[in-house]
Amino acid sequence: MPPTLASLVHHSALKLTVRAGEDRLDTPVRWAHVSELADPVPYLEGGELLLITALKLEAEEPQAMRRYVKRLVEAGVIGLGFAVGVAYEDIPEALVKAAETEGMPLLEVPRRTPFLAISKAVSAAIAADQYRSVTAGFAAQRELTKQAVSGGPEGLLAALAGQVDGWAALFDASGAVVATAPKWAARRAARLTSDVERLHDRPAPASSVVSGADDRVELHSIGTGRRPRTALAVGTAAPLGTAERYALHSAIALLTLTTERSRSLHSAEQRLGAAVLRMLLAGEPDHARTVAGELYGGLLDAPFRLLIAETASATAARAHADGHAVVAGAPPAPPADPENGDGDPLVALADVVEAGAARSGEAVLVVPDAGDRLVLLIADGGAAVAACVQHAEALEAARVKGRDQPTPDADELVVGLSAPAGPIAAASAYKQAEQALSVARRRGRALVEHEELAAGSVLPLLADDAVRAFADGMLRALHEHDATGRGDLVASLRAWLSRHGQWDAAAADLGVHRHTLRYRMRRVEEILGRSLDDPDARMELWLALKATAAASE
Repeated sequence: MPPTLASLVHHSALKLTVRAGEDRLDTPVRWAHVSELADPVPYLEGGELLLITALKLEAEEPQAMRRYVKRLVEAGVIGLGFAVGVAYEDIPEALVKAAETEGMPLLEVPRRTPFLAISKAVSAAIAADQYRSVTAGFAAQRELTKQAVSGGPEGLLAALAGQVDGWAALFDASGAVVATAPKWAARRAARLTSDVERLHDRPAPASSVVSGADDRVELHSIGTGRRPRTALAVGTAAPLGTAERYALHSAIALLTLTTERSRSLHSAEQRLGAAVLRMLLAGEPDHARTVAGELYGGLLDAPFRLLIAETASATAARAHADGHAVVAGAPPAPPADPENGDGDPLVALADVVEAGAARSGEAVLVVPDAGDRLVLLIADGGAAVAACVQHAEALEAARVKGRDQPTPDADELVVGLSAPAGPIAAASAYKQAEQALSVARRRGRALVEHEELAAGSVLPLLADDAVRAFADGMLRALHEHDATGRGDLVASLRAWLSRHGQWDAAAADLGVHRHTLRYRMRRVEEILGRSLDDPDARMELWLALKATAAASE
């Protein structure tokens, strides 16, 4: 502990006597300062024990002493030492009364005790306290290192909580709680998710302080990359002292080293994952299992899903590049470093999926592809799939709230998710994810699952500019004919096709004689130069009518 007024009073060599403020002697002393100025406040910082002889003070004037002491209290002076036997044989009563009124501790300094002795005592006590803090800090560092090596993050958090006499929690990149010490701190830590997310938005290293009703929480980002992957929270009843601060900084350093080591291993794992994915897409599941070993657990044996994600800017670039897109069975490009993507939606998606998988003990295969695409292989029905869908729904809601137009911005995420598949069907699953990704681009959706396409109607797929242009071109001549008032060929064609070529039923729908309808269908064939007996022609005309109707809605 730092020196206090009480420790100075109990110092046998100083012989100090308390004349006022006996109830405030536990206040820490930052320094002992000598000043005979009538107003020493401009030269003080607060926390000092001020030593005086009152040579230049009106020490016997009550009002002057009240103003003097009050100003010292307002400046943060924690005590007043008065040397007797110099200007005054005893402390003037006016000063004693003023000190009592303001609650200022007043110490009587005997003539045989020089001010220098008091200054030396304070300095020595401060130095001893700092030495104890440094020594305790080194001891804490050794204990934290031991726990980090033998007990992992949980052991380190437990040791840190003991060192600071509080609690500690570790968060993952998504802001979810990974571990706490003691266990009861999990509920308190869970309330800090939004604060951790804000901390992650800032470049590392970053820190913030959150004041609660019962504690004071310090948040620190962990990692040296531009985008921190984890965060540490430490809650205490009071601000950290020097020794506790040493312990905290040691824990941050150890967690950073662990994170950097994990990042290197993660990068190597991604390169291995890219090789495993290439083998799966090439139809070599046995080789893929051999290479993967135990790394992905049972992920390659149980039903899994393939997920492909891009940003809108990447999809636009791919649309204008010949042969740039990865096709099913082709090896992905070498993985890019996701740590360079500050605010990258692909990095955010990978963090969310990996965090969800880690919390439930699932394996996940993540392969960044050329920096603008992300390929993931995740267990079907697991927490990783749920985390991905939840993340996409949040993005979708933000887009709807933020604007009316459906076209995604350049940095918005587009995701395609395959149906469940096994190792033998990995290439088919990749193709399904590509197809779902293509539909997500067209519809301005954050995520489309391939199962939606199989279960839904084909008609939403016609909402494409190329399809609409085809429909307009095919039906233009019929619309121009109808515009002259010489018949209603478009409506007649629609009714006839909807009735599968049944003349009587279609004519009844139109309210005309079947001979009139037969004449109109002959005119359609003449104008279009296509035979309605051709099933391809009927199919194309029906889709053109549906595309035109969808565009007008």
